[in-house]
Amino acid sequence: MIKIGNVEIKGKTALGPMAGVTDPPFRVLCKEQGVDLLYTEMVSAKGIHYNSKNTKALLFTGETEHPVALQLFGEDPEIMAETAKRIEELPFDILDINMGCPVPKIVNNGEGSALMKNPKRIGEIVEAVSKATVKPVTVKLRRGFANGECTAPEAAYIAQESGAAAVAVHGRTREQYYSGKADWEVIRLVKERLHIPVIGNGDITCPQDAERMLQETGCDMVMIGRACRGNPWIFAQVKAYLEEGILLPTPEWQERREMILRHARDLCEYKGEKIAIPEMRKHIAWYTAGIPHSAKLRGSMNEINTMEDLLALLPEEM
Repeated sequence: MIKIGNVEIKGKTALGPMAGVTDPPFRVLCKEQGVDLLYTEMVSAKGIHYNSKNTKALLFTGETEHPVALQLFGEDPEIMAETAKRIEELPFDILDINMGCPVPKIVNNGEGSALMKNPKRIGEIVEAVSKATVKPVTVKLRRGFANGECTAPEAAYIAQESGAAAVAVHGRTREQYYSGKADWEVIRLVKERLHIPVIGNGDITCPQDAERMLQETGCDMVMIGRACRGNPWIFAQVKAYLEEGILLPTPEWQERREMILRHARDLCEYKGEKIAIPEMRKHIAWYTAGIPHSAKLRGSMNEINTMEDLLALLPEEM
């Protein structure tokens, strides 16, 4: 068991926060597959501060999601602290601060991974937010900003000394985005320097990767992001392998089809069919990747707009 502040995490897996992916319906599917810690999509502190309706919708967490971390992004310590105080009564367990997002519109505002260039500001934000809320405050970082930089150990140490209860480290720089190979060595360096839990992130695509990261870096937990898109089963597979040494089989088409339909129904219930079914198109591409004879299905999926269309699109047999 791992403790992040006063929150007990029973296992070693975390769902990585991904904008446009880790909404409540998908989080519930991952939870049912055994993930130990959920993260929301990233939420703008300024959006909350200025009462944005779209931002407010991202704050929802369901009863079955615990423990769940709500991820905020921003660069102004005062606004971040005010936001933390304002949302404290919402039913999330951990408040995470995004310092790793590489997207230009975020970075150009000095937010996300831009903070890797400003360790002083990292300390100011974490300290301000930690003082504003009783909930554990955590941080998600990258290896550094520019290629060749390895500023994560120092940034993580500053975060810890400023009040962070845990740190997640993605082993790529901002300039890498998601290309190349994640550097797991930086995760080991962060773990050696800190006394709070460290969550490793980057290039975990199978149960063996998860075990290897835990062994090679000494990190306390592994965070899985892109590899769970269209594959929530990865959490059950990792858990079975780490705890029992069992390699669970890859789901057959019938199970995948049922998961796609369940995901779509839940998304329709949450967002309405008009928004949900077009959003499902990307998920269908992920669910069907690598399945023989599925290219034709993906070629037709941009034409679906209703649940009825989706049922007609998915064959009983593949």
